[in-house]
Amino acid sequence: MSREVEDLLRSLAPQVLAALVRRYGHFDEGEDAVQEALLAAALQWPTEGIPENPRGWLITVASRRLTDLWRSDDARRRRELTVATMTPDPSTLDTTDSDDTFDLLFLCCHPGLSPASQVALTLRAVGGLTTVEIARAFFVPEATMAQRISRSKQRIKADDAPFRRPEPAEVAERLAAVLHVLYLIFNEGYTATSGTDLHRPDLTREAIRLARQVHQALPADGEVTGLLALMLLTEARRPARTGDDGQLIPLAEQDRGRWDKAAIEEGVALISAALPVARLGPYQLQAAIAAVHDEAARSDETDWQQIFLLYDLLARIAPNPAVTLNQAVAAAMVHGPRAGLELLAPLDGDARMKGHHRLPAVRGHLLELAGDRAAARAEYQRAARMTTSTPERRYLEGRAAAARDE
Repeated sequence: MSREVEDLLRSLAPQVLAALVRRYGHFDEGEDAVQEALLAAALQWPTEGIPENPRGWLITVASRRLTDLWRSDDARRRRELTVATMTPDPSTLDTTDSDDTFDLLFLCCHPGLSPASQVALTLRAVGGLTTVEIARAFFVPEATMAQRISRSKQRIKADDAPFRRPEPAEVAERLAAVLHVLYLIFNEGYTATSGTDLHRPDLTREAIRLARQVHQALPADGEVTGLLALMLLTEARRPARTGDDGQLIPLAEQDRGRWDKAAIEEGVALISAALPVARLGPYQLQAAIAAVHDEAARSDETDWQQIFLLYDLLARIAPNPAVTLNQAVAAAMVHGPRAGLELLAPLDGDARMKGHHRLPAVRGHLLELAGDRAAARAEYQRAARMTTSTPERRYLEGRAAAARDE
């Protein structure tokens, strides 16, 4: 299957699921039907060509799958009182370009689900991530995540949650989970947890598209604005993050002339407008940090003192291991590598970092800055063994080799 077809199917999947759930309900069976339609497309489109209306094609095939399901003996027994009125008629479906993904996003963040389940279900249904990818994002076994997603779909089914545009009170109740979902989708696209490619642009594009929808609906919300700005400011660097052969290029070595200036300008304008008037939150602070990086014409012109202060504030209002890792790098740039290493020390006992390659990778970098090449090499090698991303593994192996040669 070509990358063009793969990207198209990923972008259309949540739209097709939203169309089916709006028309028929039954979130869980709708997702099964959509997956079968996607499989059919993956097999047929590369040889027969992409249809003129690919979204309509997928909706029609998925609705026929629902027809087959609901006409089975088991389905007839379960739905003997409703099958006559619920049997799908593909001709009644809206197969135009109407996009209900925004509504699906808020349905997945149903208040009957735990925050972790809301995020997991939305990543699966809206973001198109596999169960394996979601499990890695949450640092839990794949089987645990599969059960969590299955229970989430069953809970929505049991509650008979309506699929419609959320009311203002529902938006307020679910917004934090929605933003966290979009943040994770974007992160998976910007640095894929596994595979041969560093980026998954289809995911970053979808996350930005959805963030724009939420921002359009809630333009005065500082955290919505901050998240969109953060995505734009981060995505702007993507063209310079890899070389011609796909190797990872760290921020300090990137050709800043390849950064997307329009995205940077938009992101800076968004966060500059939000910070003076909105209640400060973690997405705004992360966007502010990204803006400081992006506005430096050269790496050695980066205002690390400002970045360190912003991370210090972020660590106060939203402490987590990822913030500590980045704060340690900023501390090293301002106060020296030993100060950064001291910040990393508590993470050794943090269960959330067990098995995660970023901790030894950052420690290796700081040890290298401190001149301890042997220890840096060992940490780089350890990180390389732990990552499941081919570009990151190659980069870390390269850093280990460089530490040996110096």
